[in-house]
This record gives sequence, C-alpha cells and structure tokens, in this order.
Amino acid sequence: MRLLLDKRSRPLSPGVLSDDDLSHLYAWPAGGGMRANFVSTLDGSAVGSDSRSGSINTAADGRIFHLQRELTDCVLVGAGTARAEGYRRGDKPIVVVSRSGQLPESLTSGDGDVILVTCASSGRTEGDDVWVEGDDEVDLPAVVARLRTSGMPRVLAEGGPHLFHSLLDADLVDEFALTLAPRIVGGEHTRVVAGEALGGPAGLGAEIVHLVEEDGSLLGLWKVKTPGP
Repeated sequence: MRLLLDKRSRPLSPGVLSDDDLSHLYAWPAGGGMRANFVSTLDGSAVGSDSRSGSINTAADGRIFHLQRELTDCVLVGAGTARAEGYRRGDKPIVVVSRSGQLPESLTSGDGDVILVTCASSGRTEGDDVWVEGDDEVDLPAVVARLRTSGMPRVLAEGGPHLFHSLLDADLVDEFALTLAPRIVGGEHTRVVAGEALGGPAGLGAEIVHLVEEDGSLLGLWKVKTPGP
C-alpha cells in the first residue's frame, strides 16, 4: 500500500506504508469523533449485484476495514445492514440502531458486546444492552453523547446508507473514510448515502486528509465540513 497524499500538519512522505504508518494515518483525532466507513464502485454503487457491500470489497479495503475496527471504541450500524451483511459479535462493541427494536439473528449469540439502540415506540425496556433514546425515532445525537459518556468516544459508523444520511443530516459525522473499488456494476443500486439532498444545492463540503492506493483501490479519508447557516 502506498501513500499518494497526506494533508495533515505533519505529513508522512509519499511511498510504501508500513503497518505503523497506516495506524498513524487512520488514528482518530484527539478526543475521538464519528467516522463513517464505506466502499463504492467507480460508478457509485455501494453494493454489488447481490445487494451486499462485501461483493465489491477488495483486499486493500478489507485491510483498512479491519484496521479501523482495531482503532475504534465501537461500531455503529443499522439493523438492516447488520442483517444483510451477516454481522457477528467481535472484539469491539457493536451498537445496532433499530427503530423497531429487533436485533438481527446473527447478533443474538456469541462472544462480544452488542448494544441495541431503539426508541420508546418499539416497546423495548431500557437495560444494560438495550438503550431507549427518542420517542418515535431513534435520537441519534443522544446516542452519540451516551456513547461518549460510556467511554466510547471513537465511533466507527459502517452503514447502511440510510443511517449514514441520518447521521450527516444531524451533523454528527466528523470524518468519512471511502474506498473506491476498481469495479463497475451498473444497475440501479443504492449509493453510500441514501435519502433526500443534504446541505443545499452544492451538498455538504469535505476536506481531504489523505489518499492511499493498492492494486487499483483508492482509499481516502475526508473531514466533513459543518454546514453553514
């Protein structure tokens, strides 16, 4: 994997990256924050023909995916994506957002922590592994604040596209890690953000932090700019 661009105040020199270099590049800012991580084809699809992101993943994307999981405090994911992608419990807590309060079957057993986040209309009762935030919709700002006070300030949001839209709309995303996979799939597949337009005619702004490449996959990290008044 080689570094193409690094815009930080103390950039690394372009060239082949060591494991320590990659950990340095993808480390969270001091104080943590919300980082969204997605993969997309060159023609803008977030999934392959099977409607799963796993089918368009590359080895480089998988390497950075696992690295970011190592560096985060928890993984935030929508129940639909967790169900479609077959999420399993692991070393880091998985925080599942579900308006209906239904936990995907693949996450109901195994080792590792899972927190189900839902709203009062689901009828679920608050507990150590069930957080009730909001009345008819999940209150995402309250969830992020609660994660921080619970010792999980570094949050990795892995989707899906509808949850990513909601997080952006609530101005909760600090960074966006995106892999452009060297694939073209066609069709009418969902993009990484699904929902109404954001941020006015020009959309939301972003500032590149770094760009790396391996075997045709381009992997970038951007700071998401706060929308103006």
